[in-house]
Amino acid sequence: MVNNMLGMLIGAEIDRDDGGSGLGGAIEGYLIEGAVKAVVPLIVTFALGWGVRFLARRAYEAVARERPR
Repeated sequence: MVNNMLGMLIGAEIDRDDGGSGLGGAIEGYLIEGAVKAVVPLIVTFALGWGVRFLARRAYEAVARERPR
């Protein structure tokens, strides 16, 4: 729970700015931080895989002088 403390504090502050008690924002911040921790590695993996595929295709085109099928 200490790992998500920053998300809870930010969410609570945002909720207080909107006129709430801060508890709802703390819970929302906790959940959003957890979701970000789960999604960011997937996005990075996808981006790296796409980059490798793009460069491999470029290398093939340079050597074979044609587009791969």
